[in-house]
Amino acid sequence: MRKVVAAKLHGITVTESNLNYHGSITLDPDHCEAAGLLPMEFVEIWNRNSGARISTYVIYGERGSRCCVLNGAAARTCQPGDAVIICSSAYIQPHEIASIRPTVLTFDAQNHVTGRMTYVAGQDAEGRWTFSIHNETGNALPIPLRVGSEHARRGNVA
Repeated sequence: MRKVVAAKLHGITVTESNLNYHGSITLDPDHCEAAGLLPMEFVEIWNRNSGARISTYVIYGERGSRCCVLNGAAARTCQPGDAVIICSSAYIQPHEIASIRPTVLTFDAQNHVTGRMTYVAGQDAEGRWTFSIHNETGNALPIPLRVGSEHARRGNVA
């Protein structure tokens, strides 16, 4: 079995931190459903501002609220206004990688969805692994190939 990305909320802004709640991260169900995150699902949270990395579980908040609330011990790692990445994972057999299509949502500072991408992996005719990122219309997006690549210099990173 391999652990792979199942869903991701990229750049969502923390709206509140609640040290006195008994744990978890509270998210807008609309965001969760659009990405494929389930209630009580464990997620990794990576704070883009501080670099903190934590693990907790999802609880659904108020639908349409665009909330992202760190609760309990997690509240110590993220403050309101911090941009975070929330990622769930799944364990699959290697041959199943071509059948999954993880959704990645991107956000503005007010937690409106600004983009929806899909990760696509597979194998070419010679059996080598391939990877691409597609936007909502199915078009492939550029992937930074190395530091200093043309895409990275122009700021075209996915």
